[in-house]
Amino acid sequence: MKPDGNHMDAGKPDFLRSMRLYVLLTQAHCRVPILEAAETIIRGGADVVQLREKDSSDRDLLRLAHVLRKMTHDAGVGFILNDRPDLAVTADADGVHLGQEDLPPDAARRILLPHQVLGISTHSLDQAVRARDAGTDYIGVGPVFPTATRGYEQGVGLDYIRAAATAVELPLVAIGGIRPENVADIIRAAEGAHVCIAVCRAILGADDIEAATRAFKAAIGEALGR
Repeated sequence: MKPDGNHMDAGKPDFLRSMRLYVLLTQAHCRVPILEAAETIIRGGADVVQLREKDSSDRDLLRLAHVLRKMTHDAGVGFILNDRPDLAVTADADGVHLGQEDLPPDAARRILLPHQVLGISTHSLDQAVRARDAGTDYIGVGPVFPTATRGYEQGVGLDYIRAAATAVELPLVAIGGIRPENVADIIRAAEGAHVCIAVCRAILGADDIEAATRAFKAAIGEALGR
């Protein structure tokens, strides 16, 4: 059995130790207004919401982030802002998530407050180890399976989940082509490490967003034997 996040800084948000369903929120994939979608995924059981609106102006993004911060705080749900540590501080988000081409982790850390979380997307074991060594709080791993959401025709596969779970003692946030029916494969591949399932289009694009969220949460619970 591998560590399940017990090494983490006690000053970090509690959701890092318990997160299992992480939803990426973007209007481009919502069938309803983004705040309505946010309310629904929170009601459906999301543990973390990441705001990912790359085309919004800073003013609009900050306004939306403030609303989501209150909404998630009131529900006891984690709130992560994509790409923008400066706005994460201003909006009092729980942290920021960076891609491989975004601001370097050390630069982001100089902006973030001590209690705020830093997550980084990784696509290879080398990237995962470098993210760990840079002081990341969790790493995104994927795309696990092919996904049209970000144009990945091939996934990194379950072998990367196994390798990252062994080499990097951090929570893993698996993303890419995940459906309720393959959640168990990912959790088994993590072999006891803390793995969280990240979803975007499969929830936001569903006819019934709340039901889709609950289906993922149920699949995760079943795979964990809960």
